[in-house]
Amino acid sequence: MKKLTWMAVLLSALMLGCKQGPRHDSDYTTQLSFGPGEETKIEEAFLSLTDSTEVLLKAGTYNFETLSIAQVKHISIRGEGSGKTILDFKNQKQGGEGIRVTDVRNFKISGMLIQNSKGDLLKINKGNDIEIMDLHAVWNTPDSSNGGYGIYPVLCNNVLIENCYAQGASDAGIYVGQSNGIIVRNSKASQNVAGCEIENSTDAEVYGNEFYNNTAGFLVFDLPDLSQRGGRVKAYNNKIYGNNFRNFAKSGSFGTSWGVGNAAPGSGVIILATSDVQIYDNEIVDNNTSAIMIASGFSVDEKAAEKINEKYFPIPKKIKVYGNTIRMGSSFPEPARVHHIGQLVIATESQLNKVEPNRAYKRIPAILYDGVTSNVLNQGIAPNPDEICIKQPGENMFVRADFGNLSTPAAWKPSSDSKPFACE
Repeated sequence: MKKLTWMAVLLSALMLGCKQGPRHDSDYTTQLSFGPGEETKIEEAFLSLTDSTEVLLKAGTYNFETLSIAQVKHISIRGEGSGKTILDFKNQKQGGEGIRVTDVRNFKISGMLIQNSKGDLLKINKGNDIEIMDLHAVWNTPDSSNGGYGIYPVLCNNVLIENCYAQGASDAGIYVGQSNGIIVRNSKASQNVAGCEIENSTDAEVYGNEFYNNTAGFLVFDLPDLSQRGGRVKAYNNKIYGNNFRNFAKSGSFGTSWGVGNAAPGSGVIILATSDVQIYDNEIVDNNTSAIMIASGFSVDEKAAEKINEKYFPIPKKIKVYGNTIRMGSSFPEPARVHHIGQLVIATESQLNKVEPNRAYKRIPAILYDGVTSNVLNQGIAPNPDEICIKQPGENMFVRADFGNLSTPAAWKPSSDSKPFACE
């Protein structure tokens, strides 16, 4: 009887080893391991994952159409490093995601390079407790035919993006939308339209990152007709530099009046129609159209007032900018001169110099506030009703661009007077 028992145990162990690969210390019930050439097995495994599973993708290059994971919890997908495990979606025929993850809890993905999908590279929709670490999301050539987002959690709670890199996205390299409880840290984004964007999301901290050589480095947006308002966003200890790349956003969904097609080449930080944002202790240099732009929804949509509801308000409120190192170059980047918002900023520089001919600096100030306040909605006259707070060292730091009077050039009077916006 004992002999049969030991034979059964040995046979069972061998069968498990064949199906699941070698085990190691882990808090996952099931562990799977695959190598290059096993793409069909991997696709099938992803579709049939059970709770508490860890999947190891060994070093090498894999070719996929798409990978899908749905309705599971306590999952880890890991490679052997972003320079070793490569998932290539260049043969994808449809415009869907490279990796699509839906309705998951306690989900981790790490240690790989994913590249060249038709749609988004990694989309995580409706997740809780999400960790994305040491993941590179890359399109080799920045082009409007690329997918919109490299790393894209949406409708998620408790998101960590750490030690990641994104390149070539036709919208945003690192994008978190309609989510709550977000950390983006120690990551990089380059050659995207937007390096990193926090959209309609709350309680986000973005720190220790580098956003460079994008059209715009870092964006905090609220857009209408989405599931929630954003707010309570902090960005600090980041390096946001040299974002003067051409805007290659898609036409249509990404280039509409509300899309990143509006991001002017040469933008360091753009804050649009959101509230409770702090930008501090960052190095924001050589973004040569605007280091920081604060704008209302009216700057991109004259009918923004019609979209106001409990989930959207077009006027930015409680924006605080302080303690950053800011420096701009001596001229606008060439891509800004052929971009509609870029041309508007260039015109603002010219108009400001006409209105204030004795300015010591003829270059546009580094922080541009469109000047459209809640006074337009309630016929108020307060000089700073929306608590825009600027406490920045240095010269030539601020302009209220007076975009509300653009349609009447004789009344258009940008001002470099920052006193109404000074704060402690």
